[in-house]
Amino acid sequence: MSKLTHIDDHGAAHMVDVGDKKVTERVAVAETFVTMQPETLALILSDGLPKGDVLAAARLAGIMAAKKTSDLIPLCHPLAITSVKIKLDAVGTEQIRIEATVKVGGQTGVEMEALTAVSVAALTLYDMAKAVDKAITIGTTRLLLKEGGKSGRYEAPSL
Repeated sequence: MSKLTHIDDHGAAHMVDVGDKKVTERVAVAETFVTMQPETLALILSDGLPKGDVLAAARLAGIMAAKKTSDLIPLCHPLAITSVKIKLDAVGTEQIRIEATVKVGGQTGVEMEALTAVSVAALTLYDMAKAVDKAITIGTTRLLLKEGGKSGRYEAPSL
């Protein structure tokens, strides 16, 4: 097992120095699932909720969250993200799958940005629809893909 990079020799948390790392193109893809009543999903897809376009709000929230990750996660570096794409797709009659793809040309990866993006998009979806379905659940959130940097490519196994 490799050494934890955010812990120093005395066990204290610290921000990793990435100054000597090579700038490379990096990408990360994350996903999460939001489960709800079929009627709620139908309202979301038909733009029938009183708060407005749930999918548009969730998409924008995910993009904004990716850009603000270093403000939320204490040891993340602020990054000049080059692209954030958020996809929201219905899965069956009770779920929305949210996927974020984040890219940067930099010295550290964007895994946390992609994970933060899907998480905040899911929370926004909940906020927009909670008036009609308080039992909405946010399920499995995970990193699907990471490319670039010294550690190379990671692809999650299928569930």
